[in-house]
Order: sequence, then structure tokens, then C-alpha cells
Amino acid sequence: MQIAAHDRSGRMSASEFRSFQARRPDHERWELVGGVAMMMTPPTIAHNQIASNLERLLNDALARHAPEWLAAQRPGLDLGAGEFRPEPDVGVIDADYDPGQRFVDKAYLLAEVISDTDEVIVPGTDRRWIEVKRELYRAHPHCVAVLVIAQARMEVMLELRGSGGWTSISLEAGDELSLPTFGLVCRVADLYERTPVLRD
Repeated sequence: MQIAAHDRSGRMSASEFRSFQARRPDHERWELVGGVAMMMTPPTIAHNQIASNLERLLNDALARHAPEWLAAQRPGLDLGAGEFRPEPDVGVIDADYDPGQRFVDKAYLLAEVISDTDEVIVPGTDRRWIEVKRELYRAHPHCVAVLVIAQARMEVMLELRGSGGWTSISLEAGDELSLPTFGLVCRVADLYERTPVLRD
């Protein structure tokens, strides 16, 4: 479930949304969806565990392979002008961030763990929020990998940018997740450690 917060007529611009966000408590999670500010409900414990697993696996790999990068949960992502401000579950960003920094304008990998709020239809369209997020992430010039991770079953969609454009790979339990740019090779099951999916 999501709660629309924009209570005046018209839609919020990106700058209006950032000003609005700055006045909200840190524990609240807001995204700008088609010009409408929406507060996202707290994710499930399983959702958080999958994001934590991915963050840990990436940071272990980056420490060896690309220490100039850092995997972080819920980095504030500034995509320039527009009516959308998604907040990815995990992003690989530059490691030399400033104290107190909330937003970045470069991300090299962006990952989403699917939740109910990702299924909401974007105002004025017939597309789900997760579909719009994927499109925005793929359009980001610095992003070379997008992960969409199912929460209730072992399933990952991996999208990689290559010289010929984007390719998509669907991975399931037993498959290997390989991200050479980030030095990571693991099992899909590793993303689900300590979740009900792996216990079943």
C-alpha cells in the first residue's frame, strides 16, 4: 500500500519533491511517482534481508575488485528533471561520498526487490511502477546493470548493458549470478540466505 502526500492540485516537480523530502523525518520512505509524492509502506523482513544479502555480497566483491565503488541500501538517486524519483533498494555508487550526503547522480548498478508498492500503476499510465523504474535505471548513462529480485521465490532478472545495448537474463534457483564489472559471482540462492524462501 502507498499513501499519496501531494494534496494540492497539479503535480510536484523534482525540485519541489526534494524540498518536500527534506522536511520529512528520516525514517519515512518517499518516492515521486508520475509527479505524485508517495510514502511507501515499510518493506517486509524478507525484503530487507534480500537487500542486505545483496549489499554484503557486492561489498565483499567490490573490496577486492573495485574499491572505488560501494554498495549501499536505498541511496537517494537524482536522475535530473522529470516526474520520477525512485529509491532503489541497493545501488553501487562512488565510495568517496561526503559526510551527510543523501543523494547521488551516478549509480553503476541498481537493484530492486519486488514489493507490493512496486506493483502500483503509475498515475496517468497503465504501467506498473517497477516497469517505469527499470526504464529509468536503464536510461541512466552510468548504470551498467539492473537487478529485479523476486521476494517470494528464487527468481532474478538481470539486465546488463553491453556494446550492443541491453540484454536480459532470467535466473532461478540453482543458477549463477555473474557480475564481472563488479567482481561478483554467486548463486542466486545466496541472495535468499536467512529468508523463508530458502527455508521452504
